[in-house]
Amino acid sequence: MELHERSWVEIDLAAFRENLSFLKSFLSKDQGFLQVVKADAYGHGAKEIANAALAEGAKYLGVANLDEGSILRRQDIKAPILILSPSLPQEAQAIVVNGLTPSVSDLQFARLLDEEAKKLGVVQAIHIKLDTGMHRSGIRLEDAGAFLAEIARFKHLEIEGIFSHFSAAEDDENFSHAQEEGFTQLIRSLAILPKYIHLANSSALIKGYASACNLVRFGIMSFGIDVIGNLQDKLLPVMSFKSTLTQVKRIKKGEYVGYKLSWQAPQDGLYGIIPVGYADGYDFMLSNKAVVEIAGKTCPIIGRISMDMSTVDLSTLPNVLPDEELCLLGGKCKETRAENLSALYGGSPYELLCQVGRRAKRYYLMKEQVLHSAPLARRDFIASDFADSKLSRIISQALSARLRSEEIGEMVYREILRTLIFNQDRDVHYRRNFRHLVRFGEVNDDGYYPAETVLSYHKVLDSDYFIVACAASDEALRSYFLRDDVEYRWLLDSGLDLGEDTFEISSVKVGGISLHTEIHGGDGFLEIRCHHPELAKLKGKEQIFEIKTKTFYPADSHQFSVFISDLTRSVEIVFEYPQSLGKVEPVSIFSGQEKNPVISFEDGRICLKTKDDQWVFPLSGVVFTY
Repeated sequence: MELHERSWVEIDLAAFRENLSFLKSFLSKDQGFLQVVKADAYGHGAKEIANAALAEGAKYLGVANLDEGSILRRQDIKAPILILSPSLPQEAQAIVVNGLTPSVSDLQFARLLDEEAKKLGVVQAIHIKLDTGMHRSGIRLEDAGAFLAEIARFKHLEIEGIFSHFSAAEDDENFSHAQEEGFTQLIRSLAILPKYIHLANSSALIKGYASACNLVRFGIMSFGIDVIGNLQDKLLPVMSFKSTLTQVKRIKKGEYVGYKLSWQAPQDGLYGIIPVGYADGYDFMLSNKAVVEIAGKTCPIIGRISMDMSTVDLSTLPNVLPDEELCLLGGKCKETRAENLSALYGGSPYELLCQVGRRAKRYYLMKEQVLHSAPLARRDFIASDFADSKLSRIISQALSARLRSEEIGEMVYREILRTLIFNQDRDVHYRRNFRHLVRFGEVNDDGYYPAETVLSYHKVLDSDYFIVACAASDEALRSYFLRDDVEYRWLLDSGLDLGEDTFEISSVKVGGISLHTEIHGGDGFLEIRCHHPELAKLKGKEQIFEIKTKTFYPADSHQFSVFISDLTRSVEIVFEYPQSLGKVEPVSIFSGQEKNPVISFEDGRICLKTKDDQWVFPLSGVVFTY
C-alpha cells in the first residue's frame, strides 16, 4: 500500500481476528468473551474493533464511561455494552435511554437507575462490581451479601452480572489465586447466579485463572500485545504507525543532532528526518532508545525526539532516498512492537498505543486491502456535540466541500435541508417502501370515476394517533402539509359535498393493528382521526402504515396527480384505470438520486418505480394525463 502522507496508522483487522482466534482457543465450551473497546479500543478505533469482535462471537463490549458507550450506540452498535468504570449520578438517565449496562457498587446510584428505568417502563440490566483486592472501585467481599440483598429490592433493576478485576494476573501467581478464591467463594454463596460472571482478562485466561467465569474480558492481548512475556510469536500487532523520510542528510564525525546535544556522531554518516514527534504520540522517552524499521532493517532513533520531528541513523542504508516508507511502531519487526518499545523506558504499551497517531489518519486493512479510513480527529463526527448554529455551519460547509462550490452548497442547504428541517423541535422521519395504488372504476352518471386508493409505507411512529385529511380546495388542503400529524391528504372536487359518502376510509392499520376512526368536519375540510390505545406501545419504532380509501374523481379533469410529501426511500406508484379512460400518459417530476424512475405499461395499468435504495425528495411525483 503506497501512501504519501506525513504519517498514518494502519489497523490490520485480519491480525485482530487471528489474535481473537488464539485467545478463544483457551475458552471452555461454556465460556464467552467480552471485547474491551474503551479508550477508542486502545487507539485502534472502537467502532471497527467492536464490529470485528462481534463477528467473531463477542457476547459483550466493554467501555470506560457513558460517552464511549453512547458514541457506539450512535454508530449503530446494538450489542450489549458494559460500562466498566463507576458512573456519575447525573448519567443515570442517559445510561437507561441508551440501553447501556452500568457497573454498580453504590446504592444511591442504583436507586437513581431504578427510578429512571421505572419512568421508561423497562428493567435495567446492571453488573455488580466486587473489590477482591485491587482496591479501586467495587464492593468489598465482606459487604457484598448485604449489598446484593439491597439491590434485589429494586423492582426495575436486574443483576445480570457480577465481576471483579485481577491486579497482577500476568506475574503474581499467589495474589491472583487469592483474588480468584475470594471471588469464587462469594459466587458459591449466591442462591441465584447471574447470567454473567467475569473476573479474568485475557492474561488471566491463559494463566488458568478463569475457571469461575463464564465470560472473559479480552483487552490488550487481542491487539497483539504480549504482556505475559512468551507469546510474541503467537500474537500479531494490529496497529502499525508509519511515516516517510522527508530528508536524508550527511553528518560529520563529532557533530551533534537535536536539542541539548544528546547525540554525537561517532563517525561520518547519514541520518534522516522523520516528520513525527511527541505531539504525534511518539513518546519523548524513546529518544536515543527506539529503532524504526526501514527497508527491512532496523535503524536507531538519534537525538531528542522533538515536538514535530525525529531523527534516525541511516548509516546502514547508504542508498536510501527521501520519501522512503518506515515503520515506527508495530509492523513485522520485533524491535518495534509496542511492548518492546515501551520497555526501553519503563513505560506502558497501553499508554503508547492510546497516544500514537494523534495527527495521523487511520487506515483499516483486511489482508492488506484498505477497507476504509478514519479522519485525523480520531473520532467519528457526532452531531450532538455541537450547538445548532455551529452544526448548521458545518452542514453548509460540508456540502460546499463535497460539491466543490460554495454557491451550489449553500443553495442545496438553503433549499432542501433548511426547508426539510425548518424547526429544531420537529422530529424528521423518512418513509421507505412507499407504495401507492390508485384504481379508477367506470365513470358514473354524475361524471365521476369511483376511486379506490391503497397506500402503504414504513415509518417511525411519532404519536398514538394521526390524521387523514380531505379538503375541497387547494387552500384548505395546503394547511395540512404544514402539520406533522397528517399522514394522508386528498383533494376532493369542489362539485362534491364533503362527507362519508364522498370520502371514506375503508381500512387503516399500523403495525397490523386496525385503528379506530373519528370523523370531524368543517368548512371545506374533513378530518379523520385514526387512533388505538396499543399505538402508545409502538411509539419511537418503525411500523408499517396501511391506509385504504374510497372516493370519487372528476372525469372532466383529464389529469390525475400523485405527489410525495416526505423524504422517502423507494417509491412505487401504480395507476389502474378502465379502457373507457382512453390513452393515459404519465409525466414524472422527481428530485433526488434518480430523476427518471422506470415506468412500465400494461393494459389498464401504469407502474412507476424507483430503485429500492433510491432517495426521493418532497414534492416529487407523477401526473397522469388522459
